[in-house]
Amino acid sequence: MLPLSACGGDEGGSSDASGKVEGEITFQTWNLKANFKSYFEGLIDDFEQKYPDAKVKWVDQPGEGYADKISADAAGGTLPDVVNVSPDLVAPLAKAGIALDLDKSAGKYEKEYLPGAWKSHQVPGLEGTYAFPWYLNTGPLFYNKRLFKDAGLDANKPPKTYDELFDDAEELAKKSKGKVATLANVPTIEDFGRYGVPLMNKEGTGFTFNDTKGVELLTKYKELYDAKALDGQALTATPESTGKKFLTEAVAMNPGSALDLEKFKKDAPRLYKNIGITPQISSTGKDNMYVMGVMVNTRTKRTPAAVAFAHFVTDAQRQMSFAKKVAIFPSTKGSLDDPYFTKQDGSDETRVRIAAAKSLKTAVNYTPVLFSEQMKIELRNAVARALQGKQSPKEALDNAVKACDRLLKQS
Repeated sequence: MLPLSACGGDEGGSSDASGKVEGEITFQTWNLKANFKSYFEGLIDDFEQKYPDAKVKWVDQPGEGYADKISADAAGGTLPDVVNVSPDLVAPLAKAGIALDLDKSAGKYEKEYLPGAWKSHQVPGLEGTYAFPWYLNTGPLFYNKRLFKDAGLDANKPPKTYDELFDDAEELAKKSKGKVATLANVPTIEDFGRYGVPLMNKEGTGFTFNDTKGVELLTKYKELYDAKALDGQALTATPESTGKKFLTEAVAMNPGSALDLEKFKKDAPRLYKNIGITPQISSTGKDNMYVMGVMVNTRTKRTPAAVAFAHFVTDAQRQMSFAKKVAIFPSTKGSLDDPYFTKQDGSDETRVRIAAAKSLKTAVNYTPVLFSEQMKIELRNAVARALQGKQSPKEALDNAVKACDRLLKQS
């Protein structure tokens, strides 16, 4: 993201959303037009029928370079009135005074959303919430019941916490003489969060994942790696490569989706017959959620219309309608209790949907909003150095925190 601090100030916009909903606003989405053109056109028609004096112009940007596009438009004063963002994209805009604080301008709507979703667009060091929560996603874990049984473990009681995971993983590696790893992925920032590691200070000025608990987690992963309970190629793993390991029954657990289940059914019937579905591993009692949001630009000349439309896009009715068109989940309270997310119909797609929806009710977004792609690379490299024995877990995490803090100051 380009630095935006120089272009703060709302240049005539108003934070008062209480006036008449009227005038033309522009709504920008992120790579959604190709697959959902009719959905959004219908949504805009419904809004304009409800508010006849308002008009919405819809623009859609490609996925590639979206962050740079937002940054350039914000710096140039051409950012649309209502913008589809993720938490990491809204953070610099909020710091620059370009994202409207909804706690002040639209706080009455907060009660409509899941608490974890509403908090996901808050920025450390700033008061306020800077986007309406929109759609959510998470993924359950698949596990191979046969491999658990063969190791003498209870296949109907998969691990739920990291301590249980580490115990089961060591047992699986021991019983299979190192032939079966439990995991094919190294820990990411979300794993540190789900383990209960404090990731950042409250002021948002520094990272803290190198504390005692963080070192403890990485030390356990190093033990798994040495015991062959963590796949030997985990350091260079991709979603495709880990999926293949799970498919060939070389790995006992792997995240996935309903699409994977269809693949197992066709390409690996033995695995499919023994597939188990369980929530993500978490020692905090809360899973990780990925969240999208809808932000209002403080520079809009049509604040009431922009806020009304951002709320309209993300209200319970519209979110439910969108969730039935694509494999995502609504962030509105009560929506996940709908039979669509609770009632089994025997299909694989529904099995996965119900498992994910259940975990989302209390999930949180563990990735700090200020944790950039560059920072993720720094952490990954540090984890690799620790697992390979080039640095101790403490030294590796200390260096990663230093690097991430340096990047934070530059942002």
